[in-house]
Amino acid sequence: MTTGAVTFYRKLPFIGSVKVMAENPETGQQVPDTTSEPVLRTGRAADPLPARPDAREAGEPDKRTPAEPAPAPALEQSVAESEVTEEGGEPDGSERLLAESRQRKLRLLLRQCDRVLLMDFDVLAMSGWPDNYAMAAARRRRDIWILSAVVAAALFLSGLSSFVPAWLAGGAFGAFVIILLLGVPVIRRVYSSQPSFLDLVLLRQRLLSDARRHAAHLEGEAGLVWQCVGMADFNPALKNTRFSELVRLSERRALPRYLRRREHVRLYLIFLLEAEKAYGRVQQAFFEGNQVAIDRGWQSVAAEPEPRT
Repeated sequence: MTTGAVTFYRKLPFIGSVKVMAENPETGQQVPDTTSEPVLRTGRAADPLPARPDAREAGEPDKRTPAEPAPAPALEQSVAESEVTEEGGEPDGSERLLAESRQRKLRLLLRQCDRVLLMDFDVLAMSGWPDNYAMAAARRRRDIWILSAVVAAALFLSGLSSFVPAWLAGGAFGAFVIILLLGVPVIRRVYSSQPSFLDLVLLRQRLLSDARRHAAHLEGEAGLVWQCVGMADFNPALKNTRFSELVRLSERRALPRYLRRREHVRLYLIFLLEAEKAYGRVQQAFFEGNQVAIDRGWQSVAAEPEPRT
């Protein structure tokens, strides 16, 4: 074999049969190939990527590939703002002002109508109120007692004028005295547990007086009924026309004086029961709004109410 360029074929993986040139052992230089077949030569290093200006200034290499363009600052800011909005970050100003106004209104309603929680149902319901049947029975016993006393007194007076025998007049006088003694409350309770008509009348007056006193305590100086009408959004029953007279009298601070009958007190009790329902709903709405404000970070909306002076 000559010392010239020796050409041989070698099977390379993934490429196939490629002609490789051997070096000339005498000169140590590769002999150029004049054929048109491709020749595999040792490759050179890839061209370096152009470095960014900020990276050159900082002295750090740019590790991004050409396929990854630098994001625009405006795009990054818009993406960050959208992420904050989706996560419930900084809210809209109008929504915050609306929530603050609503919480302030609910807080005011709770302060104005908190006296509705002091309502005593038993006092206003007057559960011991004597019914009409008991009053009629007591009135009948009273009429019988009066009639018996009048008959005995008439027989006694007739005996004084000699119209009846003396023994009959004397017996009538004794019966008259006994009947009068049976009408005395202390003696009557000995033989009968049923209240008299006068006792039932006094009981009614006492129950009505207690109810009026309790209503005056609830109304206070400001008037509870007309202030509770502001909670009608949470209970439309407060706008019923049958309560209009109560609202008018409460606004004039004259409601307790006009509660003279049991029907008036019962109507006042019904209004307070409806107001108590509305108060519970207002309280629930206030707590829910306060929790939402805390979750969103609205410190001014979720602030505690100021203490009373």
